[in-house]
Amino acid sequence: MNILKILNPRVVALLTLVLPTALGTVYYAGLAADRYVSHAVVGVKDTSDGGSSGGSGGLAGAASMLLGGGGSPTSLGDTFYLQNYILSMDLLNKLDARLKLREHYSHSGLDPIYRVWSWTTQESFLDFYRNRVEITRDDYSGLLTIDVQGFEPRFAQALAQGILQESEAFINEYSHRIAREKMRFAEGELQDTRKRLEKAKQEVATFQTTYKLLDPGSQAAAASSLTAGLQARLAQQEADLRAALAIMQDDSFQVRTLRAQLAATRAQLESERLRTTGASVDSAQLPALNIKFQELLATAVFAEETHKASLIAYEHARLDASRKLKTVVVIEPPTLPQEALYPRRIYNLLTVIALAIMAYLIMRLTLATIREHQD
Repeated sequence: MNILKILNPRVVALLTLVLPTALGTVYYAGLAADRYVSHAVVGVKDTSDGGSSGGSGGLAGAASMLLGGGGSPTSLGDTFYLQNYILSMDLLNKLDARLKLREHYSHSGLDPIYRVWSWTTQESFLDFYRNRVEITRDDYSGLLTIDVQGFEPRFAQALAQGILQESEAFINEYSHRIAREKMRFAEGELQDTRKRLEKAKQEVATFQTTYKLLDPGSQAAAASSLTAGLQARLAQQEADLRAALAIMQDDSFQVRTLRAQLAATRAQLESERLRTTGASVDSAQLPALNIKFQELLATAVFAEETHKASLIAYEHARLDASRKLKTVVVIEPPTLPQEALYPRRIYNLLTVIALAIMAYLIMRLTLATIREHQD
C-alpha cells in the first residue's frame, strides 16, 4: 500500500517523535507564559449568638422556633455556597469590571494556549476563569483554600484580594437577606398573635358583660357558702315554726314573729342569689359557666404567652437584620508570589518526550504488524 511506503521509519520518527518534541521544546522554552499563583485560606464564621440571653429561656426557645431555627447553623453550608459563588458568572463580571480580567488574560505574550482571545465568548471566558481559580474545600474544618493564577505576581495577588472582598460582600448580603426574610416572617407572626390576643381578651370581656360575672369560680364558691348559711338558717327557722305551732295558736305573737323571720330569710336568700349571679343566671348554671370561663381564660393566657414569644422573635430578627451575622475569616491572606509556579517546563517537556516515544513505538509496532500480514 502507498500509505505503508510513505510511512517509512524516518517519516514515523519525524511525525511521532521529532515533531512533537520540537513543538513541545519551542512552546515550553519560548512561548509558554509564566503563571504566578497567589494563595489564600478563608472560612465563614457565624457571629450570631447561639443561645438566649437573660432569664427568658422558655420564651427565647419559643422565639427560636417561631423564627425557624433550633440552634446555631454550621459554616459548612455557607462555605459551599461561597465556593460556588467564587466560580460564578456574577463574580466574574464584577471582577472583570473591577480588575479588567479579560484584558489581563489577553496579554499572555506569545502563548497561544493560556490566553483569552478577542472572540472568546463569555461562557468560554467563564471556563477559562474557573481553570485559573482553583478552590479546595476541607469538609472537616470548613476552610477554603484558594489558588489564583495570573501572568503577573501583583495581579494574581490583586485578583485573590478582589475575590475575598467580593466574597465578604456576598456572605454579608446573603446573611442579611435571610435575616430580613426572618424579620418579615416574625412581623407577620407578631401581627397574628396580637390579633389572637385581642380576640381572646374580647371574648373574656364579652362573657363577663353578658353574664355579669367577673369570675364564676370564685363567685360560685361565695354564693355556695352564703346560700348554705341561709339555707341552714331557713331550716332552723322552719323547725322552730313547726315546734311553736305544736303548742301555740296560729295567730300568737311568737308564731307571727317566727313566720316574719322565715319570710325575711327566704327573701334574703332570693336577694343574694339575684345579687350574686344576676337575674338571668341561676345558681345551677354557675359550674357550666365556670368551665366556659376557664376555657376562655386559658385561651387568653396562651395567646398572651404566644404574643410575648413573637415579640422576642421579632426583636431578635430585627437585631439580626441590622448587624453582621456572618463574616469571611481570612486565615491566610493572599500571598505575593515570588516565582512562577506554572508552567512546570522541564516536567511538562519530559512528559511530551515520553508520550512521543510511546507514540513512536506504538506506530512502529502497528506498521510492522501490518507489513507482516501483507507478506
